[in-house]
Amino acid sequence: MNFFDGIEPHWAWIAFGLIIATLEMLIPGVYLLWFALAAVTTGLLALLFDVGLPLQIVEFVSLSLIFVYSARRMYGDRPIESSDPLMNNRLGRLVGQTGVVSAAIVHGEGRIRQGDSEWPARGPEIAAGERVRITGFDGGTLVVEPLTLLADEGTAPPAAG
Repeated sequence: MNFFDGIEPHWAWIAFGLIIATLEMLIPGVYLLWFALAAVTTGLLALLFDVGLPLQIVEFVSLSLIFVYSARRMYGDRPIESSDPLMNNRLGRLVGQTGVVSAAIVHGEGRIRQGDSEWPARGPEIAAGERVRITGFDGGTLVVEPLTLLADEGTAPPAAG
């Protein structure tokens, strides 16, 4: 029984691998690449060794598992370092920035304006209009502290004279 209808099986596997590799370029991530490599390798093995279709399918499945497992292990041992680890972490980028309290922080809850955005904020009692420093975040809420506390902890202000 010939499933390839006149096409040599090794060419079908190589074409299948190239189609999967093309899909890898269209779909974000690095997952289909390993299946593409398994299909091309299966095609090369089918070219070198004349084996039937059931064994070729077993080869493809086995190679896919080996390639995916090896890649996961390789990337787990040596993760890719980003040049900008906070790229998709907007709240993380705000830590260390200053803002202005837009709705007084009462009982630990209020709102601050940072740049062109308003954010829910948590911190000590702070009146509206005061400047604050963002020290962290919890979910979608910024954790803030007044700038006056930071100035008091730093160097002493110059003496009036």
